[in-house]
Amino acid sequence: MSSLEDLRAAVTAAADSVTSLKASGGDPADIKAAVVILLGAKKAFADANGGIGVDGKPFSDGKKDKKKKKEGVAPPPKLEANAENAAKKAAKKAEKAAKKAAAKAAAAGGAPPPSAPSADKPPPAPAAVATTFKAPAVKAKAPAKKRKVAQFGKVEPLQLCFSPNDGDAIPFITIMCAALTGLDPDLKLKMDKHRAAAPALGTTGVGKVADAVVTGDVTCATYFLKTHQRLDLTLPLLGGEDPIAQAKVGEWVEYASKCKGAAEATGFAAGCSELVESVACALAASGSVFLTGSALTLADVAVFDALGGGTKVHPSPVNLEDLGPEAGRWFKLIEMSPATLKCRHLLCGVDGSSEFPASGALDPLVSGCHMLEGALPFEVTTRFPPEPSGYLHIGHAKAVLLNDYYARRYKGKLIVRFDDTNPSKEKEEFQQSIVEDLGKLGVHPDVVTYTSDYFEQMKGYAVELIKNGLAFMDDTDQEAMQAERMARKDSSRRGLSVEDNIKYFELMCSGDAEGAKWCLRAKINMQSVNGTMRDPVLYRQNLTPHHRSGTTYKAYPTYDLACPIVDSVEGVSHALRTTEYNDRDEQYAWIQNALKLRRVRIHGFARMGFQFTELSKRKLTWFVENGHVTGWDDPRFPTVRGVVRRGINIGALRSYILGQGASRRLTLMEWSKFWAENKKVIDDGAPRYMCCSTEGAKKLRITNAPAPDDNVFLTIDCHPKFPELGKRLIKTSSELLVEDSDVQGVEVGEMIGLMRWGVCKVTDVNDDAIVAEFLPDGDVKDCKRKLTWLSESKQNHTVKLFEFDNLINKKSLEEEENFKDFINENNLAYMTVHGDAGMKSLAVDDVVQIERRGLYRVDKVYGDKGKGGKDVLGRGEEELVLFMIPDGKKKAMSSLSTKLEHR
Repeated sequence: MSSLEDLRAAVTAAADSVTSLKASGGDPADIKAAVVILLGAKKAFADANGGIGVDGKPFSDGKKDKKKKKEGVAPPPKLEANAENAAKKAAKKAEKAAKKAAAKAAAAGGAPPPSAPSADKPPPAPAAVATTFKAPAVKAKAPAKKRKVAQFGKVEPLQLCFSPNDGDAIPFITIMCAALTGLDPDLKLKMDKHRAAAPALGTTGVGKVADAVVTGDVTCATYFLKTHQRLDLTLPLLGGEDPIAQAKVGEWVEYASKCKGAAEATGFAAGCSELVESVACALAASGSVFLTGSALTLADVAVFDALGGGTKVHPSPVNLEDLGPEAGRWFKLIEMSPATLKCRHLLCGVDGSSEFPASGALDPLVSGCHMLEGALPFEVTTRFPPEPSGYLHIGHAKAVLLNDYYARRYKGKLIVRFDDTNPSKEKEEFQQSIVEDLGKLGVHPDVVTYTSDYFEQMKGYAVELIKNGLAFMDDTDQEAMQAERMARKDSSRRGLSVEDNIKYFELMCSGDAEGAKWCLRAKINMQSVNGTMRDPVLYRQNLTPHHRSGTTYKAYPTYDLACPIVDSVEGVSHALRTTEYNDRDEQYAWIQNALKLRRVRIHGFARMGFQFTELSKRKLTWFVENGHVTGWDDPRFPTVRGVVRRGINIGALRSYILGQGASRRLTLMEWSKFWAENKKVIDDGAPRYMCCSTEGAKKLRITNAPAPDDNVFLTIDCHPKFPELGKRLIKTSSELLVEDSDVQGVEVGEMIGLMRWGVCKVTDVNDDAIVAEFLPDGDVKDCKRKLTWLSESKQNHTVKLFEFDNLINKKSLEEEENFKDFINENNLAYMTVHGDAGMKSLAVDDVVQIERRGLYRVDKVYGDKGKGGKDVLGRGEEELVLFMIPDGKKKAMSSLSTKLEHR
């Protein structure tokens, strides 16, 4: 009777025959006959292997045979005869090949490779190892249905598609291998509930489409490990460069696959009891912690998966006592490894909604924010890398608040790193302003660093790229270089020798005028569909003194080189970047892999833009330099200090931005929704005051009220709905000021409601004043009008109320449109009002509500002229200055007049 290995060889020989006939365009009849032989060989193997085929799954030779089996009809005898003959022929060939290999090995003086666990029989157990196995309490599965792997649509290179809810389709081995090597950021996990009957991995390809798709967990893992750029990390998992070690790993993987298939068909006890004993024997015999040598390999991962460890559940539903002491210790070691925890976290989070159970007591995710892929508590480090070439704007606020949120949520660390690699644009002023603005946002980084701290290190990495043939010096002028990149044409300098490249690199870095025309370029792929991979520039000469390092350096790394290096060196785990960098993600990974740096996972999110708003630093600088605003903190400006000065509450800002989440969908936000969210936060805490316009004031004389000099006051709540905010005094008298627009058409005998005081009845109307009598028992329900009022008094003071509109008058500018053609000239207005004497005690940044006018922020207190002279926003004057805070409505909060659209 032929052994399983002989039968397997017969299957391989028959499959090769079919492939050869098809490739050479053989006669269809010959191909058909060869297919019959192949099916017979597969059936013979399955019959000898308990119904399990060579692929480790229950064997099925087609629908027709299934039907015949149902009807009790045996397969044709010719098929059995063909299968037997094929098996005999293949066995002979295999035997001959084995003898030839043995003779060759003997001639070379080498010893035959040690045998790994046999597929039919486990190695004999040493005396010290008990071979009695009590199977874990795992229910036997019904024989798995033969499923056809669906045709895949477009799959990206290294995109791993699988169904997270199908235990058979979970690619635990592939993701575990990626996690063990630290290369898991290179795998793009995709939930695919409908197409994937088995895990599928996109191979290499042009652009965003893979050339092919490989299926099956072991196949995907092997492909990933054998083809990745970082073979220094992946080869050890395959056994290293030693062919014997590789063979040992391969045997264990094949054996584990067979046992796993048997377990899925017949239950764990029948399928894996032999595997457990083999593990125990191997560990006891070698005295090693792992199955093949001193380090964990693909063999350990595959066997761990076959024994039930490859699940999303933590811990695995396997009873360690049932595995015995040796196998139990080995299983527990892998179970608790950081790579296994990360692997399970990735499997749980592939749909972005479920949190890994072992993540600990983390706060619930804020609505709108998704979990970070591959993030575990205490192991997350994020970074915010602003360039000190301008002030932070509202778009930067999203980036920094997201980075801060994720660092705090995962109990990790936030780095603020100044990306100061371009001395031509950077200033100490901008750097200091960024620190101040972060404070305004309530962001307190754990570490503040500077890219310039790593200039010497990055110079060394640049030289390393040159020496490894991965970078070259180029003196092609910028225009010609751009044309070559568009045409995908190699530079004439691409083939320079290492010696020449080093010479020109040193010339560039020396500051010599001759070196100014040279730059360092990465040698990647000029044929790539991704333009950022067409030999990007990595280093340039710049003689402008640096604001920190002075004239120490004469050449500087570009952002494309500096960012991936410093992210890796500083221990960043998750680099949150806007989707405009998507094309650069591939370049980022290439640089880290080329320099053999630790890989950093990129988490993309859409930048935040607003209607009627420009966020370009260049364009914002134009507004400042051309006097359209008073400075970078102008309340019409979308800078952080601008929106804070206009009245945004930091808590509301954080809530709004986190509510948008880390979505990758780019949308233009509406300011009205932004300000409506702000109003919800500030309205309840804003004390109420009354004012009266200086231009449209009308006198209201109350005949039975105290005289103005009597100094009679009412005690009222600062906020009628929230008495806990305290009380304040308001002066009453016979001489009041009211808004002229409020009393147009008033008639004698009409009841008028005076807010916070009571009811009066009109007794006379003349050009000088409206005369009325105060009714202590009056009912406000009888009043058609409810008026704000102010006692006419020397204690009142002048208040300036400012309103603002957008600087741009078009909702969204097209790329070809010039923003200067859409300047809104009518973007600022103010009115002067008489203010309640109690407002003199207000402080800068206090938020108040002027009754029936709206919410305002105090920008300048009464009597403080400020520094720097006068400007159009009330600086340099005595008046109290208030800025209107939009409430999200197009019209103001009341019928009282406003000068601008309230948005």
